[in-house]
Amino acid sequence: MEPVLTLDSVTKSFGGLRVTAGVSFSLAKGSISAIIGPNGAGKTSLFNQITGYLRPDKGKITFLGHDITDLSTREIVSLGMGRAFQVTSFFPEESVLDNVRVACLSRSNKTRITMKSVSSFKEATDKAHRILESLSLEKQADRPAFELAHGDQKLLDIGVALGLEPVVLLLDEPTSGMSPDERLLTRNLIKRLWKEFNLTLLFIEHDMDTVFGIAQTVRVLQMGRLLAEGTPEEIRKNPEVITAYLGEEVM
Repeated sequence: MEPVLTLDSVTKSFGGLRVTAGVSFSLAKGSISAIIGPNGAGKTSLFNQITGYLRPDKGKITFLGHDITDLSTREIVSLGMGRAFQVTSFFPEESVLDNVRVACLSRSNKTRITMKSVSSFKEATDKAHRILESLSLEKQADRPAFELAHGDQKLLDIGVALGLEPVVLLLDEPTSGMSPDERLLTRNLIKRLWKEFNLTLLFIEHDMDTVFGIAQTVRVLQMGRLLAEGTPEEIRKNPEVITAYLGEEVM
């Protein structure tokens, strides 16, 4: 089966600082995998290149058979790429429902409400409610987004991404800033959403319980290069990874 996303020698530098150095890997359809590495390893810069916020200096990125290396973020999203950010990205003054509904309308190119698009508005509203229900945010649908607790804001950001009907969903540190109990709930939620929405999911994460608990494949970045790639068990026992990042074998 052809991969849904392929990176081939993706390289990006800012002056003398190389943030990605010849990164190559592929995502199989329906897979769930993680990228780990120390701060400054190039993880978010890699996501920015995949989603069009940065253009690689060298290399090629292919998504669903399309060369997206030089495409804009909007064009990449229209092909089926979704992303939730480390720093949440939504309209804080708008309601929780409106944030997700706008994403649903944007996906159907119906952000302006006219007589012809009333049915699309209803469809988007129904879809937004279903997404909020999946995220356990339905009871907070009418609250302004800024009033949500930190963990719920992270979930709303995922909900906005889901409203765009992604084939591939990228999550940048989905459990950052959460308590241990919140991380456990979010870990289980991510796994359920992955199945419920038939996603190919790639996430950046520092919480090793989340990484080793749900990822099928783990990739390790160090100083912009792909240091290792394998199953959680292989990564746990990889001497280079232990030395460079984990510090000790993770049981």
